[in-house]
Amino acid sequence: MIDDYIDEIADNDTDDIEPVGEAAELYEHFRVVVDRGQALVRIDKYLFDRLPNASRNRIQKAADAGCVRVGDKPVKSSYKVKPSDIITVVMDRPRYENEIIPEDIPLNIIYEDKALLVLNKPAGMVVHPGHGNYNGTLVNALAWHLKDDPAYDANDPHVGLVHRIDKDTSGLLVVAKTPETKTALGWQFYYKTTRRQYRALVWGLMEHDEGTIVGNLARNPKDRMQMMVFEDTTIGKHAVTHYRVLERLGYVTFVECVLETGRTHQIRAHMKYIGHVLFNDERYGGHEILKGTHFSKYKQFVNNCFDICPRQALHALTLGFVHPVTGKEMNFTSPLPEDMSLLLDKWRGYIGHRE
Repeated sequence: MIDDYIDEIADNDTDDIEPVGEAAELYEHFRVVVDRGQALVRIDKYLFDRLPNASRNRIQKAADAGCVRVGDKPVKSSYKVKPSDIITVVMDRPRYENEIIPEDIPLNIIYEDKALLVLNKPAGMVVHPGHGNYNGTLVNALAWHLKDDPAYDANDPHVGLVHRIDKDTSGLLVVAKTPETKTALGWQFYYKTTRRQYRALVWGLMEHDEGTIVGNLARNPKDRMQMMVFEDTTIGKHAVTHYRVLERLGYVTFVECVLETGRTHQIRAHMKYIGHVLFNDERYGGHEILKGTHFSKYKQFVNNCFDICPRQALHALTLGFVHPVTGKEMNFTSPLPEDMSLLLDKWRGYIGHRE
């Protein structure tokens, strides 16, 4: 399951907002002075119209927990705001710095209904805000796209992305618009009933036409930005990748990868483990010339290939699951992106001229 998102009003570790005790140190998360001409209106409605990305239900929970105050006194969600009221939302923790703000970023949505949507993420787009990437992410774009949906709170971990793909991996993702949908889809991923195929170009000629890689994955103790395989099953998380050779292209191989589990960097780390690093995968060393000749003409050819596809050659091609509401089998395919198609054509041309 994906990491928790940031909620404007409440912690994300629990469904319910913890009551704020009188002895607790309080931190102001939101403050507004009501206009002098404001008509009487329930405070939950008033805040819903003013708090970014906060659902009315979450506001009501915050009020029930004593987190919504007028002056210095907690009020219930039925409280009618009055002109010049000073309203604050307080918590027993500082406000998070990286709350999700809606941003008008184009999305390639290939399916959408009231429960979920499926989109095709381009390479180079970060999925979720994090260190060094606090805006311009897919989650920011989703917050904008769904800003008029009162049931969708971009800062609520109970809705949103059900799974992730890396920044420089392209392809399909499913997004849950409701908590019920996210829970149901989450169980499908957990029980491995979803169907996901990837396409990858890897260094070297694979000996076998197909195979299965089994190996626990955990952070590389020498490089925390990498995942690595541990044969000790007490370390890391169980991971299984099935692969099949689609095309052998001289010093590289085009493969299909089917995920049985979905771990961070799973395909990238598993392929390195068996000696076939993804082409141009800088994190795992695939941006170096790992196979081939020492001729300058070949080196120039590979560097041209790096320029054509300036990221790891990995694409989430297919995604299948059972729709949580209708029970219908849903299957989606995303065509290979242009950079990978051109890369394959470049290698085919190289092999053709060699023969």
